[in-house]
Amino acid sequence: MQTRLIFDPDLSAEELRGFARTVAEIEWLLLVLVLLYQVVLAPDEEAAAALATAMFFFAAFVLSFHYANFYRKESPWKIAIETWVMIAFITWVLAYTGGVDSLLHDLYLLVIIVSALTLGKLATLLEIGIITASYVWLGYPQLREEVLSLSFGTTLLAQIAPMLLVAYITTMLSADIRRAYGHMKVLSETDDLTGVLNMRAFMALAEHVARQAERYARPFSVLMIDSDSLKSVNDTLGHEAGNRLLRITVQCIQGQLRQTDQVARYGGDEFVVLLPETPCSGAVGVAERIRKSVESAPLATRERKIAVTVSIGVACYPNNGTDLETVLEKADQAMYASKTGGKNRTTLFSA
Repeated sequence: MQTRLIFDPDLSAEELRGFARTVAEIEWLLLVLVLLYQVVLAPDEEAAAALATAMFFFAAFVLSFHYANFYRKESPWKIAIETWVMIAFITWVLAYTGGVDSLLHDLYLLVIIVSALTLGKLATLLEIGIITASYVWLGYPQLREEVLSLSFGTTLLAQIAPMLLVAYITTMLSADIRRAYGHMKVLSETDDLTGVLNMRAFMALAEHVARQAERYARPFSVLMIDSDSLKSVNDTLGHEAGNRLLRITVQCIQGQLRQTDQVARYGGDEFVVLLPETPCSGAVGVAERIRKSVESAPLATRERKIAVTVSIGVACYPNNGTDLETVLEKADQAMYASKTGGKNRTTLFSA
């Protein structure tokens, strides 16, 4: 719970993995810049030894975090720890290359950018606070009596202001990009008309469930649902009424499902439902509740109410197939058996 309060709660595992790779590249960039400084500007022996020591330990840290599987799972806390170590490394380097007047003092901006992109506003403000304390330690250790003076505060604010500006702009850009990405992801994974998953997104989830079922010897079931009324509604009342019929059907289906169940639009008037951890007997019960829910929700028009029904086919793993493709095929065959058998019924696949 505390992690959500400090860090951005909207980061997905995929985004965290991508950001982790970027952070690693930035850390190597830091090392290269410090190494170039040491080679080109040739500091004195004491400074050179201190920089070499800092680079050695920082490189060991990066290797352990990214290449030795020290942390196998990416998380906001891991990135936060890396930014804190980056601040410590930069502060150590600045202490031996001129303090706040060092040519490398802008390296702190890399930390701010990483934090603003990955950790959110509150964590970035914390990073800026740590950097501010580092500035005070680097530039004003001998001015203890002036710490509360106006001139001290003005000078410190002038030094920190660019970081605040970079943090604000980067955070805003990151939020905008993430919103756009989320919107595009929703569009790419859902059916425009009904709002349920499209088949591409559904198959990705279903294949994961099928792998888990095979690995742990657990059942799952598939329902194929076909609207018995869509063609006649389209022919007599038009496609707008048909679209309303599909939305009503989806609402009835979703009303009988658990949070772990998934529904997708399979075709024009067909839907497919995935029921993880559900044997045949449980799947038939769910299918019957869906059928009755649709039957009790007629399509209302200005003239009258039109009865709506669905035909459902049920197949399950491992009874009706040992892989996802086979189970889907058997559920489809069972659904056609319901259609040819009189419609408005549920059929469990049987050889």
